[in-house]
Amino acid sequence: MTWSLADVPDQTGRTAVVTGANGGLGLEATRMLAGAGAHVVVCARNQAKAEAARTDVLTTHPDASLEVVPLDLGSLASVGSCARTVAQAHDRVDVLMLNAGVMAMPEGTTEDGFETQLGTNVLGHWALLSHLLPQVVATPGARVVTLSSVAQHQGRALKVDDPHLRGGYDAWAQYGNTKLAMRHLAQGLDRRFRSAGLDARAVAAHPGLTNSDLQATTHAEGGGGFLGGFFHTLTERVGMSVPYGALSQVRAATDPGVKPGTMVGPLFAMAGPPVVKPLVRPGASGAIERLWTVCERETGLRVDPVAVASA
Repeated sequence: MTWSLADVPDQTGRTAVVTGANGGLGLEATRMLAGAGAHVVVCARNQAKAEAARTDVLTTHPDASLEVVPLDLGSLASVGSCARTVAQAHDRVDVLMLNAGVMAMPEGTTEDGFETQLGTNVLGHWALLSHLLPQVVATPGARVVTLSSVAQHQGRALKVDDPHLRGGYDAWAQYGNTKLAMRHLAQGLDRRFRSAGLDARAVAAHPGLTNSDLQATTHAEGGGGFLGGFFHTLTERVGMSVPYGALSQVRAATDPGVKPGTMVGPLFAMAGPPVVKPLVRPGASGAIERLWTVCERETGLRVDPVAVASA
């Protein structure tokens, strides 16, 4: 059955926190959630773009409830500040959508010395999740949505001794690694929700080939080489529209029928309506445990719903 914007359940009274909500998929997910009645916390690094996004959503939905909070995923200090702001204003988080990300960036480092893609796509989101886990755990039926990609299929589980690929960096390989890690984050988190006896759900999503600003940024930065230009041109010509591509993560966040620990993506892998997708390499030989080891070591922060629930 085709799932569309008309199928988004009423979100009145729910609070959604969306990273990278100032453009692309994050902006459209914000528009959909706010249009359905949710209060959406717009988390973004570029505050001018965030305010423009807020104005854009209000143009579509004049009664939308929106809040802008600064967030730079490349800075653990900024992530902590964002989480404190959210936690002080909200005792519940119904949807935590870990949407923001970069693709095939040239080798570089974040403020904390992490490889840029790993730091932004994975470690920054891990830190935000860790800080906001008490609000998630306290919210009946909460959802955590992680953004993966079809690139997960070229990814490998993070290496405990070298997750940053120092000395052997490959932009596309690292992108695949981070997107597989975000899928593993959803799987591992959901297992821990179950162990804690919680009804919270963690679900992964991917947008297929969507003509967002992600490909344009990759092409402009030059880290993707020939493939960066190829995918930029391909998405411009045949990619799904951003509103259509965003349906996968919105379904993952709102559809009561989506089972925990699964993935939602386009029916035909790169295009089509959002459906629950089979998980390839679901166990991945301890990859989830390796992810937890790497993230805890690098950030100094834990993601442990059992401990939070029993505190």
